[in-house]
Amino acid sequence: MKNILITGASSGIGLEIANLLSKNNDIFMTARRKANKVNYFSCDLIDIFEIETLYNKAIEYFNSDIDILINCAGQYLYKPIEKMTLDETTYLLDVNFKSAYILSGLVIDGMKKNKWGRIINIGSISGMVGEGGATLYSATKAALGGFTKALALEVASYNITVNQINPGWVETPLSDCALDRSEKQEVMDVTPQKRFIEPIEVAKLCEYLITDAAKGITGQNINLCAGLSIGC
Repeated sequence: MKNILITGASSGIGLEIANLLSKNNDIFMTARRKANKVNYFSCDLIDIFEIETLYNKAIEYFNSDIDILINCAGQYLYKPIEKMTLDETTYLLDVNFKSAYILSGLVIDGMKKNKWGRIINIGSISGMVGEGGATLYSATKAALGGFTKALALEVASYNITVNQINPGWVETPLSDCALDRSEKQEVMDVTPQKRFIEPIEVAKLCEYLITDAAKGITGQNINLCAGLSIGC
């Protein structure tokens, strides 16, 4: 049994990951939503002090180090670059990139000490191929992908792996908010498999990546996108 900290765990992909991995591991979750659970801390990941509090709450709950960190928190914004405000720019950078960077830095000492660790970042296919109209979102996820590769190199000798999963469009409340029915059909029309990814697919890949069977996989950006990355 491993100690796992998961961000963005109140809905969608994060909740699916938490539900699956909690069957055989001890889980501590966070999201902005309030929840009355002993293994849950509500916080805003744009605030560095709340991130540090989250880390301390998780350590207190486990009474031990964090073995696995899954950075799943993220926000999507479809907006032309010339209409982006400074506040929106700062917010997306903080949530989609900086929070994962800071949390990884906090957990890494314990992983190095224990000579074992797993960090999984949930990116997006938009960060790999680009998405016009969502330039900042794409940029934050691309930055996360670069961070994943660099950190994997930095900690490889400590038996710590760092990987990123890049989903395409996923059947979640986030996609329901971002797309109306006709837009969802357009997405499926240009997706080679003609479907949305299911959250359980992302969760199952996380489940594999944290095992010792996957110890040779590190620094990888894995596209789980129903073929979107290869064309339409």
